[in-house]
Amino acid sequence: MLIQNSTNILIVDDLPENLRALEKIIEADDRHIYQAQSGDTALALLLEYDFALAILDVMMPGMNGFELAELMRSTDRTRHIPIIFVSAGGRELNYAFKGYESGAVDFLHKPLDIAAVKSKVNVFVSLHQQSNEVKRQVRALEKSQRELQSTQTELQKALKMRDDFMSLVAHELRTPLNTLHVDSQIRTMHIEKGNQDAFAFDKLAPMLERDRRQIKSMVRLIGDMVDVSRIQNGKLSISCCEINLTALVKQVVADFHTHAEAAGVPFNLTAEENVVGVWDDFRVEQIIVNLLTNALRYGDGKPIDISLSTRDGIASVSVRDHGAGIPPKECERIFEKFERGGNKTVKEGLGMGLYIARELAEAHKGTLTLTSVLGEGSTFTLSLPLANK
Repeated sequence: MLIQNSTNILIVDDLPENLRALEKIIEADDRHIYQAQSGDTALALLLEYDFALAILDVMMPGMNGFELAELMRSTDRTRHIPIIFVSAGGRELNYAFKGYESGAVDFLHKPLDIAAVKSKVNVFVSLHQQSNEVKRQVRALEKSQRELQSTQTELQKALKMRDDFMSLVAHELRTPLNTLHVDSQIRTMHIEKGNQDAFAFDKLAPMLERDRRQIKSMVRLIGDMVDVSRIQNGKLSISCCEINLTALVKQVVADFHTHAEAAGVPFNLTAEENVVGVWDDFRVEQIIVNLLTNALRYGDGKPIDISLSTRDGIASVSVRDHGAGIPPKECERIFEKFERGGNKTVKEGLGMGLYIARELAEAHKGTLTLTSVLGEGSTFTLSLPLANK
């Protein structure tokens, strides 16, 4: 029976009884013996299988053993195979010398010494098995090296991403913190000088509004960091209930009105009435806020169009800006962590908004897609099933 990973041995002799006798001598559980009664048959087998050893009879009709050996030595596939010649001719014919000239590693005379044949064959089988094991170990080592190099590359990438992220976080937190710190110093100075006019009611309201914006910016930044961590750890959860998406969209747009008005950016809202579905209102609001924030940053101060509609059990919220647009090759990249659009004049944010928004959309079994035309702007579309089951 042919066992898995057995070693192949080729024996070539024109007499079947010689083949049977030789096979009986060298057979073992760890090897498979192939027989050939001619040089042509032997060559066909040599081209199909990998052999640890070839035992060739010298005198055969047609192609003799020496000619077969010369053909084997002329082909890359068979050049490495050790050859043992077997001959019934007398020693005085000097076949052994010719055999070694043909590339043989040994020469046996008939009648065969059974113990010697077994010993020689065992040596070549063992060498072949050891060679295969070395090759296997080399392949395994090469694979391990490739995996190690890949791991090192990924680790270096992760470390760079971490360093870039920490630098970005520090920068984003520094801005509102510096503003609060400077405002605090100014107020302390007014208090120390007894300047009560600095805290008059008409001045206090803008002061508090400025504080509120800076604190809100930091809270949102920290919230984004927490959400990314939850997403990566598979711990992001949503709590769904029936909500009126129309009312939610209108409220978010209204909340952005002051900011948009200050930036001179008109908001155009077209919303289908009473769009009701089962979603997490906090998370859906988070997605829409991210889309509006993104449109304000990259819309080049031009109008932003927001629309809400339903079709085939799907509610769709689209936010379109009229900015520079996004190159096709970047349309998927910007949904990755810490990626920001190609507008180099915009330095705000950690580049996590769109990544979080898409993850939240998918958590609702929905999608967040992008279509963009260079020079004409971009449209982000949030699609949510009305019944989130």
